[in-house]
Amino acid sequence: MTATSVHPKSPARVSPARVRIRVNRLVLYTALVVITGLFLGPFGWLILTGLKAPAELAAAPVHWLPTHFEWRNFVDAYKAIDFLGYARNSLIIATIYATLVTLSSAWVGFGFARLTAPGKKVLFGILIGSMMLPQMITLLPTYLIFAKFGMVDTYWPWVLWGLSSAPYLVFLFRQFFAGLPRELEEAAIVDGCGYGAIFWRIFLPQSWPVLSASFVIAFTWTWGDYIAPQLLLSTDHSTLAVAVMTTYVSAAGTPNTNLQAAASVMYVVPILLIFLVAQRGFVAGMSTSGLK
Repeated sequence: MTATSVHPKSPARVSPARVRIRVNRLVLYTALVVITGLFLGPFGWLILTGLKAPAELAAAPVHWLPTHFEWRNFVDAYKAIDFLGYARNSLIIATIYATLVTLSSAWVGFGFARLTAPGKKVLFGILIGSMMLPQMITLLPTYLIFAKFGMVDTYWPWVLWGLSSAPYLVFLFRQFFAGLPRELEEAAIVDGCGYGAIFWRIFLPQSWPVLSASFVIAFTWTWGDYIAPQLLLSTDHSTLAVAVMTTYVSAAGTPNTNLQAAASVMYVVPILLIFLVAQRGFVAGMSTSGLK
């Protein structure tokens, strides 16, 4: 009998294509981590500023980390103003506007996507062109109109703005509705449904991703708006954005930067929570409507 020699297995060779895939993934993940750090950097600096004592903010050179974490700054920022009252005002305005503008934009987008009328393309072009108008150009004429009708220091401007739809949201809904099969609409017409019933019963229930994305976008717009509430609302009815920017002032008239930073962190948290809850629908809505 001859002994059988056993040779150790040679290590499996990795193909060059697989190496390139791994390198590309490493580069992509590294780039994503760097971009995430750039976006989270200002928020992290805001948190660190909110944890510093006033003396540290005035000291030179600037230290990244606070010497002592002043967690009480968040409590003081909360107690210095009617934080819940201003937050309630912001929540009411943002919810009213986001709900109305989402539904009105969906209705207008449905009309542009599924109805035919003379000059529809021209009107849609004008609508898209209006997205380039800065808010400051229309804010003063709008204020004069609201003042003439006695709507200043009320929430009616946000109701009317919501009922008027928003060009960007109309574009999102138009792109989404244009991609739905024509057979859905034709079958409903054969069954005797009008376009109103088709919109409410067929198209709108299928647009939940775009609805959630539009609601989050509109809610964020209004929650973060400073100019319109400052111009149209009194101090008692104003929003949290205005209160955070204007009320944290010392007796000498200088801003309390640490308290303002702490209040800003608490101001941003609700938006982050809303986005985290609606993240899947938000991403799906942007991908299914904006890329068609």
